[in-house]
Amino acid sequence: MAQVTLTIDDKKVTVESGTTVLEAAKKIGIKIPTLCAWTEINHRPGACRVCMTEVKGQRSLIASCVFPVAEGMVVKTNTERVRMARKMVVELLLANHPTECNYCVRNGSCELQKVAEAVGLKRVRFDVPEFSREKMIDHSSPSIVRDGRKCINCHRCITVCESVQTVSVLTPSHRGSKVRVVPSFDLPLAESNCIACGQCIMACPVGALYEKDQVDEVWKALQDPTKHVIVQEAPAIRAALGEEFGLPPGTLVTGKMIAALRQLGFAKVFDTNFTADLTIIEEGNELLKRVKEGGTLPMITSCSPGWIKFCEHFYPDLLDHLSTCKSPQQMFGALAKTYYAQTAGIDPKNIVSVSIMPCTAKKFESARPEMNASGYREVDVVLTTRELARMIKEAGIDFLNLPDGEYDAPMGEYTGAATIFGATGGVMEAALRTVYAVVTGENLPSLDITPVRGLEGVKEATVKVGALGDVKVAVAHGLGNARKVMDKIREGKADYAFIEIMCCPGGCVAGGGEPIPTNNEIRTLRAGALYQDDGQVQAKRQSHENPSITKIYETFLKKPLGHKSHELLHTHYTKRGEDVPHKS
Repeated sequence: MAQVTLTIDDKKVTVESGTTVLEAAKKIGIKIPTLCAWTEINHRPGACRVCMTEVKGQRSLIASCVFPVAEGMVVKTNTERVRMARKMVVELLLANHPTECNYCVRNGSCELQKVAEAVGLKRVRFDVPEFSREKMIDHSSPSIVRDGRKCINCHRCITVCESVQTVSVLTPSHRGSKVRVVPSFDLPLAESNCIACGQCIMACPVGALYEKDQVDEVWKALQDPTKHVIVQEAPAIRAALGEEFGLPPGTLVTGKMIAALRQLGFAKVFDTNFTADLTIIEEGNELLKRVKEGGTLPMITSCSPGWIKFCEHFYPDLLDHLSTCKSPQQMFGALAKTYYAQTAGIDPKNIVSVSIMPCTAKKFESARPEMNASGYREVDVVLTTRELARMIKEAGIDFLNLPDGEYDAPMGEYTGAATIFGATGGVMEAALRTVYAVVTGENLPSLDITPVRGLEGVKEATVKVGALGDVKVAVAHGLGNARKVMDKIREGKADYAFIEIMCCPGGCVAGGGEPIPTNNEIRTLRAGALYQDDGQVQAKRQSHENPSITKIYETFLKKPLGHKSHELLHTHYTKRGEDVPHKS
C-alpha cells in the first residue's frame, strides 16, 4: 500500500494511505481525545466531534477519527481554536447528562469524565435539564439496565451488537437533538431479542448500560441468621478480579479471592470449577453416545447462556445439536440444594446459592424457569466480577494484603481442565483430554491442545482418538463467528463431531461482567493466567482425575448420563425464533 508523509504538530510521520489523522497522531505519541471512536471494533463514526483537529487548507475543523491523511498534510492538534472547540463539545455533552458522577456505576472508569479532564473543562455554563427516571431507565431485563439519560449517542453499543454479536437489538431512534439509542421498535429490553451478553456494557463509554446490581440481595442474605449462604466463582474471576484493585491484567488472585469471600461472611466458599469438571464427564459421555448411537452431530457445547439464547432466537431449528448439559453454574446450583444439602444436613430451603460470574447472561440463565430440578431455584443470585469488587470495597477489605485462602470441601476441588473453561477453546481442550482417555485408556501425548487456543474467530483441529479415528472439532467465540459455523451446519457443510461456542469475544475472560476496559491484549493476559493455573499450579489437569468427581458419582449420581444425572444436570431449550410464539 502507498505511503503518505504528513506533519502533525511540527512532527513528520509516514503512514499507509487510508490511515486516519487520529491513527497517524497516535503513531508519534500525540494523544487526541475521543469518545465515539473505538479501535477495538474499528468503530469510527465521527459522531462525538471531541477529536477535532485543524488541517491547513481546510475551512472547518475536522474529526480526526474519520479524516484520512494525505501527502504533505499539515495538522495542528493543540491550537486555541481546537482547544475551545473540544471544550465546547464536551461541555454540551455534560449539559445534557445527569450530574450523578459520585454515585454512578462508572465513576472512575467513565470515559466522559476522563475526556472532560483531558480537555481542561472546569465548569458547565448551561442548565442541566430535568431527567425522568421512570421514562428513560429500562429495568425490564434480568441482566442489563439501560439508562437513556446518560447515553451520549456514540453508537458503540449499536456497533458491537450488530457487527460483533450480529444480534442487532439496538438502533438509533428519532432525529436531531431528540435522537436516542433504543431496542428495536422501542421495546423494553426484555421483550427484544437481546441475548443478555453485556458486550454493549463493555462498549459503552459512560453509564448508559450496566449490569443489574444484586449486591444488596447478597448483603441481606448474609445478614439473615436463618440462611446458609454459599458461593461459587467461575474460573475467569480469578484472572480478572485483581484489576479492580490496581493489579495488572492477567494476575491470578485465586487465594485472595477465596479469603475475601470468606471475610464477607459466606458460610462455604466453593468453586464453579468443580462442576466444570463434572460438565466434562457428562458432556464427554454424551458426545461418545451420540457418535456410537448415531445421535445428532455435530454436538455443540452449552456452557454459555448468551450463546444458548442466541441459538434459541436465531437457529431454533438446530437446537438438537446443543448438548443437553446444563452449564457448570447451574449444575453447581442443582447439586448445592441436593448433594451438598444432604451431606451437610441442611434444609435446602435455607440455602442461598450465590455465584460470581464474568457474564451478565448468567443472571438471565439463573432465572430460567426450567432451572429448578432440585425443587428450588438452583442459583439464587448472580454477581458479576465488578459487583464482587464493589462488595469487597464496601466491606473495607484490604484485598491486596489478604493471605491466600483455600476452598471448602466437597465442591471446591478441581483440575486444570476446569480452570481453562474461562478462555475460548478451553472447554474443547478439557473435553478432548477426557474423551481421549476414556476411549483409549491412555492420556493424550500432550495435554496442551494449542490449535484450539488463541483469538482467531473460528479455530479447527483434528485429534485421532483411538477406535473413533480422526475427530474433527471447531471452536468459535463471538456470535458473529458462531453464526458462520451455524450457517455451515444448516447448509450441511460442517463435518465436525464437536463444536465449542462461547458468546463473548475471547470467551468468559471477556464477559459482559468483567472489569472495564477489556481489549485483545487484556483478553490474552487473562487467558494466559488460566493456562498458567492449568499448566503450573494444578497437579491434576484432566477432569476425570478429580477425586471429588469420582466420589460424587460413587455416592450420589451413580453414573454419567444416569437417571439422577439426567434429572439434575441436563436441561432442554426453548424455540424463540420468528416461527414460534415470542418468548424472551
